[in-house]
Amino acid sequence: MFATPTYRARRDALQAHLGSGLVLLLGNGESPINFADNTYPFRQDSTFLYYIGIASPHLAAILDLDDDRTILFGDEPGIDDIIWMGKQETLREQAAKSGIDQVLPSGVLAKLLSDARRQNRKVHFLPPYRSANRIRLSELLGIPTAQLAGSASVPLIRAVASQRSVKTDEEIVEIERAVGITAHIHEAIIRLARPGMLERELAATIAYEAERAGCKLAYPTILTVRGEVLHNHGHGHTLRDGQLVLNDSGVETALGYAADLTRTFPAGTRFSATQRAGYEVVLRALETATRALAPGVRYLDVHYLSCRTLVEGLVGMGLMWGDPDEAVAAGAHTLFFQCGTGHLLGLDVHDMEDLGEPHVGYTDALPKDTQTFGLKSLRLGRELRAGFVVTVEPGLYFIPELIDRWTAEKHLSAFINYGELAKFRDFGGIRIEDNAVVTAAGHRVLGRPLAKTVAEIEALRS
Repeated sequence: MFATPTYRARRDALQAHLGSGLVLLLGNGESPINFADNTYPFRQDSTFLYYIGIASPHLAAILDLDDDRTILFGDEPGIDDIIWMGKQETLREQAAKSGIDQVLPSGVLAKLLSDARRQNRKVHFLPPYRSANRIRLSELLGIPTAQLAGSASVPLIRAVASQRSVKTDEEIVEIERAVGITAHIHEAIIRLARPGMLERELAATIAYEAERAGCKLAYPTILTVRGEVLHNHGHGHTLRDGQLVLNDSGVETALGYAADLTRTFPAGTRFSATQRAGYEVVLRALETATRALAPGVRYLDVHYLSCRTLVEGLVGMGLMWGDPDEAVAAGAHTLFFQCGTGHLLGLDVHDMEDLGEPHVGYTDALPKDTQTFGLKSLRLGRELRAGFVVTVEPGLYFIPELIDRWTAEKHLSAFINYGELAKFRDFGGIRIEDNAVVTAAGHRVLGRPLAKTVAEIEALRS
């Protein structure tokens, strides 16, 4: 946990945002794999961590904004818990570290909320993303599960998003620690990989190194020679000379803060000429987009800049033609770049995605485009502010099924050189990703330097 004043200050700021009523924060419970006592690794809800800081299961908290008090609800470990798990820190001891004086048994929560509803007090809650919490909220508040998402408090969502989006210095230190450990692991993988290895051998090394550093994986590792599959979590392929290996992986610190880095490198010792050309197109897009990060800049415009740079490079490779601005406006780039350039990063790898991208990555003045191919997957479009931590991750993805469909239709042939494109059907994918914090003066790339140029990558492969 951070120091006690951190959590008190966060709750005070939330109270200033909302003014009155009750804020109900549900922690996560343990989730069984195949029977009650065999559970998935526990991960606390990120907003609960942000305001309460306690990473124990089956807790809830009430912030009474009118009486200016916080109540933690949970049950102290009994003798059975101690027998199986050893002596644990008491709930009251954990609550004291969060600056919470009042701890009540979990069974009291339902009556407190029932009394509040009878008194017509506003109960603010966030949209649940776990089925167990959806059922629990329905029982506590008397709202059918199908109506919970629509009944969640928009003022609370916006207040939480406003607070959590701007990272404090101590949060940035924690994120940078995650990025540093992740960079070390990426370098180790670039050095270790050899033709003939299975993807799962490298994925296992990433998990091992994360655990060895006292961290967990922030998300399922993408380690693949099929880099055109954007979220490829299968690890069954064998590395072959001539292929590209894409490693998108990151760790999460004990306090829950994530890193998210990607590097692409040859399975052999050198990029081919064509691979080098494609890689340098993506690298230019990364560098161009990163240079644009600054307060007041819309991330939507950073995305468009990234897309335009990719198109310029693809024109140079002979895969596209025409004016790059017109090509991007027409969406021709989405044959090669189907997703967004980046997202917020923090206690979640896609920070606060559970609160809803329209409230987190966008604003009323700039609503999210949920229909347009290439934009509906852009998680962040709003103006950047100092303290935002973002990923920048342009890529080129040659998806055979998409290529076949566009080729058959000669879709946007004014911009696509389909004759040349046929040679790239089995090329795969390239992504390069860094994490950066927006500062008052511009931005700063987080973490220790990690090999990024062709020469740096190949030096590690030799």
